[in-house]
Amino acid sequence: MAKTALVTGATDGVGRVVAKALGKDGWRVLAHGRDKARGESLVKEIEQVGGKATFLPADLAALAEVRRLAGEARKATDRLELLINNAGIGTAGAERQTSADGHELRFAVNYLAGFLLTHELLPLIKAAAPARIVNVSSAGQQAIDFSDVMLTRQYSGVAAYCQSKLAQILFTVDLARELSGSGVIVNALHPSTYMNTTMVRRAGLSPTSKVETGAEAILQLAVSPGIEGKSGLYFNVMNESRANPQAYDAEARHRLRALSLELTGLKG
Repeated sequence: MAKTALVTGATDGVGRVVAKALGKDGWRVLAHGRDKARGESLVKEIEQVGGKATFLPADLAALAEVRRLAGEARKATDRLELLINNAGIGTAGAERQTSADGHELRFAVNYLAGFLLTHELLPLIKAAAPARIVNVSSAGQQAIDFSDVMLTRQYSGVAAYCQSKLAQILFTVDLARELSGSGVIVNALHPSTYMNTTMVRRAGLSPTSKVETGAEAILQLAVSPGIEGKSGLYFNVMNESRANPQAYDAEARHRLRALSLELTGLKG
């Protein structure tokens, strides 16, 4: 029986390369994205190499859409061996934007959506153990200011992005402890610096690495036998590394978890 993977942000950039690699390797891929045409073309590409894929559209800027995505995943499978939280918004844009729920947009899409989706799908992931969760973060990290998480006082796209990416790592460390002994491992990584992606080009940056390099790093955490049993770690591309010190601050992780449960309406 084929293993099933859900990849968010699978229709573009590094997510697309990862989804295609998994499909080619025999995984059944649930491919999330916003663009129907890109999603359908990805499904065709995976089918052409003998794989199986289903496109699941959702706009992660709305928590209701995240819940709907989780519902569609539950309809598609009762076991989920792999969840890759890859979808995200980059640093471009000087104006502060908010999500459908009124949260700062990068915090909402890059972090909160993955937090909610992961919790919604944990029963499927635990049922498939040994299973893995991969949070695609970044080396761009900034400590969360708990007095102004939504950056209402002083906003910059870079600060918003870096804070949301560190939040993913705090979540990773926290969740690894929660899942200890369950057969589910969860790790985060910086896949590569300034890959040739839409996100990087929109930020006006010149790509310095290839999406294939980032995909290889993500796939290591997703499928490599060498990662089995390792959890709560942060990788810089292919190598285990150390994140911003706040990731290892138990009080900060507790505060972020409490805030995240409150904002998503999940029970603690």
